[in-house]
Amino acid sequence: MRWSNKYGPWAVVTGASDGIGQQVAVELAKRGLNLLLVARRLEVLERLAAELAPSQGVKVETIGADLSKPGDVDFVIASADALEVGLLAAVAGYGTSGDFIALDGPRELNMVDVNCRAVVALSHAFARRFAAQRRGGLILMSSLVGFQGVPRAATYAATKAFIQTFAEGLRIELAPLGVDVLAAAPGPVRSGFEARANMKMGMAVSPSTVAREILNALGQKGTVRPGILSRVLETSLSPLPRRVRARIMGLVMRGMTKHQDAKAALPA
Repeated sequence: MRWSNKYGPWAVVTGASDGIGQQVAVELAKRGLNLLLVARRLEVLERLAAELAPSQGVKVETIGADLSKPGDVDFVIASADALEVGLLAAVAGYGTSGDFIALDGPRELNMVDVNCRAVVALSHAFARRFAAQRRGGLILMSSLVGFQGVPRAATYAATKAFIQTFAEGLRIELAPLGVDVLAAAPGPVRSGFEARANMKMGMAVSPSTVAREILNALGQKGTVRPGILSRVLETSLSPLPRRVRARIMGLVMRGMTKHQDAKAALPA
């Protein structure tokens, strides 16, 4: 499959400065797509662009944007108007962890803005373009934690449940219009996410592995669970009632965040 023929010559990738987003950009460049890269850290994007453009023979443009700000989201959409975009990879997002009542309220709301509101705004704008073109694709980031409530990551899991449900609905709506929609639901990934979320993850997979599995699934299925752990947990947890899955995932999250309790117990 020639990706430029199926989707168009340009792809927009958010969260492209690190982790999965960066590797999705690398993989798309290998497939011959020009890139509009979006992240807060413009200097990192510019270094990535300087590497990809000559090595893969593609055009790369960059935008420094904070997707928690509606004005920055609008700027990204407007900046893509002159480009023949056929693919949106909305990878930008972050997590938090710990007891909900102990977390910073404004940061929880900021996470909802990035993980949910910005994704809806970008998806709405680009889905309209793709439907008019009768071709295109949306890659939206769900998560292993998005299939049930998760104690000590309640808000983050809820944002990913939103994306999972959102993608499932859009896939059916947009398929007759020639637009592929994929929910990507990985488990632990070795990236900057871990430190920002204040978690310690085991059995994490590489962002490059996740990126390849995501792109291989686009147009083939509605949800992909990259990584062995994600698929194993799908098999073992899916038959269980949601309340049981939530308790099990709470134990998993407790293990990923036990260092927080140890730190809190240290004398001042």
